[in-house]
Amino acid sequence: MENKFKIKAGKPENTSNTPPVESTTSGGGDSMFSGIEKRLKLESYFEEGFPVQYLPKIIFVLVLAILYISNTHYAEKTVRDINAIQAEVEDMRADYTTLKSDLMFASKQSEVARKVKDFGLKESLTPPYKIVVEKGEY
Repeated sequence: MENKFKIKAGKPENTSNTPPVESTTSGGGDSMFSGIEKRLKLESYFEEGFPVQYLPKIIFVLVLAILYISNTHYAEKTVRDINAIQAEVEDMRADYTTLKSDLMFASKQSEVARKVKDFGLKESLTPPYKIVVEKGEY
């Protein structure tokens, strides 16, 4: 029994009387993928089955690729979160500035006097005086 999958050394034999058929792709040449396949000689790796000795390296590269992709997604998510929080901080800073100015206006002496006039309280016209305690008097 002859192995039909193995590539024989030398020129392949043409068992039929028909001439070999060349590939017809747009542009007159081979396609990009078939060119890559011919340069890498991928079919030679699978002549005797799947190359198990390369499996750990392939798995390692796949794990690195998955880690790289997940790290990129995590970084993009973090950047989006930072932008959202910065916008929220700017809104809170604007609210703080507005409330602070309102409080400063409401705590002016003239505003307080105007507001307590409704309760019957009046502004004192005599200035406050300082109580001085001598040392040893207390």
